[in-house]
Amino acid sequence: MKPQRNSPEDTERAERLREVLEALYEVNKLVPIIVEGRKDALALRRLGLVGEIITLHRGKTLYDFCEDIAERYHKVVILLDWDSEGESLNKKVSKNLKGQWEEFSAFRDLLKILCQKDVKDIEGIPRLLKRLEGDGLYWR
Repeated sequence: MKPQRNSPEDTERAERLREVLEALYEVNKLVPIIVEGRKDALALRRLGLVGEIITLHRGKTLYDFCEDIAERYHKVVILLDWDSEGESLNKKVSKNLKGQWEEFSAFRDLLKILCQKDVKDIEGIPRLLKRLEGDGLYWR
């Protein structure tokens, strides 16, 4: 079976996605990222992120989770999925952590745009990037 050739649009999208992930990598060295679950955290690790990644579902109420985060961190990146449940959670977490995440909101927005309708969650990004690059290699 021959490897699939990528369209120029796929190649450009993969490059832009890598640029966003590289910037996220740099921010994550100092600022924790909040994701929905374990699979999302593992996906970010597969993409090479090495900083603190906090999963939302840890047996606490959403309010208690946000209170704990607000006490422990001055800044956070909120990177919740953009399916309907993720959007709802993002709205609630963002409201509870007002003033701590806004400067990093572009990460989620850009990922949503670059993933288009192909992926609606963080855990799907490595697979999407692999498909867009067409060479079977992961970034980093």
